[in-house]
Amino acid sequence: MHGAVIHAPGDVRYEQREDPQILAPTDAIIRLSATCVCGSDLWDYRGINPVNQPTAMGHEYVGVVEQVGDAVRNVQVGDFVIGSFMASDNTCEICQAGYQSRCAHVEFAGAGGAQSELLRVPLADGTLVATPGQPDADLIPSLLAASDVLGTGWFGAVAAQAGPGKTVAVVGDGAVGLLAVLAAKQLGADRIIAMSRHESRQKLALEFGATGIVTERGDEGVARIKELTGGYGAHSVVEAVGTQESMMQAIRSTRAGGHVGYVGVSHGVSLDGQELFFSGVHLHGGPAPVRRFLPDLIDRIWRREIDPGKVFDLTLPLSQVADAYQAMDERRAIKALLQP
Repeated sequence: MHGAVIHAPGDVRYEQREDPQILAPTDAIIRLSATCVCGSDLWDYRGINPVNQPTAMGHEYVGVVEQVGDAVRNVQVGDFVIGSFMASDNTCEICQAGYQSRCAHVEFAGAGGAQSELLRVPLADGTLVATPGQPDADLIPSLLAASDVLGTGWFGAVAAQAGPGKTVAVVGDGAVGLLAVLAAKQLGADRIIAMSRHESRQKLALEFGATGIVTERGDEGVARIKELTGGYGAHSVVEAVGTQESMMQAIRSTRAGGHVGYVGVSHGVSLDGQELFFSGVHLHGGPAPVRRFLPDLIDRIWRREIDPGKVFDLTLPLSQVADAYQAMDERRAIKALLQP
């Protein structure tokens, strides 16, 4: 098969790789119908995460089951499936509490590189969810979004306690931030403020349910949120970037007693203990337990209640994966879908 391999920062190649094999009786192998580039992949592409050796890339996937191990019971050959970027047994105490991304037996489902034609998914029974049937082609982008960015944005909104009577602010206008806007709308938030400087992303945020846009960043962005909320700050803030500036902007934009849901992968973030102590703000987040939300998200997509696939504004063949990375790195694309 062929797939994407990063050799050094800025150097992603489409090359031949070995086909995955069943390694454990709980494995499944799927043939991907679509995959994509994630904003978190850019940490490697930009050299912020070290790249010490050629590494298969990608952790978002949808496709058709081709093989299953002898112990797999919940999915079968021919099923169209979606799975989380984290593989989980979905039976341990942590999974049962709804935190499958921290399963006692967790494995990184993207370890085999999902920007490829085939992918081995460990712990298939606990990780993969089959759709009610074979999806129409136009649903595939939205189902792919559910594998990570939709589930992550949804967790951010849930962790921030978005809901009726709440004002929600979203820091970050990438795919996760935009889908946190969609999630807040679905969860019934009264007011949703998207923080964005980019016109195309602002437009999509408004389509997804944002009621207002704030273009300022940092302290100016915080001041604007306070101004819009009578000086109090938002009830719920989703942090969807992972930098020092975005985290502090999120915390400082939240009213005392409010909630921050942080789902941006943290890089170089440190918190001042005294400021945090006196903020009175709840912090909750981390790697999204996407598996918790998949059945509900698939149902909403299948019924065409939501269309998260709109975050894909660039579609390329998998063979042009290097162009997909470059377009996202240069912010010419919100999110690039790849067709194997």
